[in-house]
Amino acid sequence: MKKIAFIGLGVMGFHMAAHIHNAGHKIVVFNRTKSISESWKLRFGGKVADSISEAGKHRDIVFLCLGRDEDVRSVVLSKGGLLESMRPGSTIVDHTTTSSDLAKEMFAASNRKEINFIDAPVSGGQVGAEKGVLTVMAGGENSAYKGVESIIRVYSKHSQLMGESGSGQLTKMVNQICLAGLIQGLAEGLNFSERAGLNSLEVINVISQGAAQSWQMDNRAESMLQDFYDHGFAVDLMRKDLGIALKEAKKNNSYLEVVNIVDSFYKDIQKMNGGKWDTSSLLRRLRNKK
Repeated sequence: MKKIAFIGLGVMGFHMAAHIHNAGHKIVVFNRTKSISESWKLRFGGKVADSISEAGKHRDIVFLCLGRDEDVRSVVLSKGGLLESMRPGSTIVDHTTTSSDLAKEMFAASNRKEINFIDAPVSGGQVGAEKGVLTVMAGGENSAYKGVESIIRVYSKHSQLMGESGSGQLTKMVNQICLAGLIQGLAEGLNFSERAGLNSLEVINVISQGAAQSWQMDNRAESMLQDFYDHGFAVDLMRKDLGIALKEAKKNNSYLEVVNIVDSFYKDIQKMNGGKWDTSSLLRRLRNKK
């Protein structure tokens, strides 16, 4: 069994770490808010680290699931960070959704310490993390990926190395680009159905059997119709992800016309104090239009 640390026990990391623990690996967890770490320990067992340095010391693999580029940079590079405490030959697996530039920066810095770095953002949301059926898209060296693949498998239904460092983050950008238009399309469809006087649950039951079917339709249509958004993937985080994609699009000269529009719609939702609402709250924005 590998000696593992997991840093970042948010709505995703909390459950991902649990799957690793339940698979029999020796795991230590760390979270900035220690009460969350203690809650995790109370529920699952394992050990709580008092610092990032302690979490990284003597570990074969350290998994990260944080918020933003600057969080990853701080955990990895700062005084007392992972590159000071981890041993040569060990591996950092970063499940945070970040820019591809950050992934390449961390890869280079880690390599100088003879430590592997894999960018490995995930898709599947909180439910996917709870059930252990996430999709993982990775970037980095093949040998390092093969060394952690069996661990990733305990909380994912599919994991794939997409190429060199940064490729995982670029793939996640594609995922979010596709999602943006899809969620808006579902919101518009449901709003149209309601205003046309149809039974929207029956509409969804029918069209989900055909070409319009999607994960969002299967998992979010009913809660959207109930106007319930206190769950899932927050609008604030989606705007962060779309901002990363839009910035990358300027670099590679691609056109994200729909993403630009949907990003502005999410900005409207933030103005409605909905930054913590699920991304499917695009329907509430349409319902508020006269």
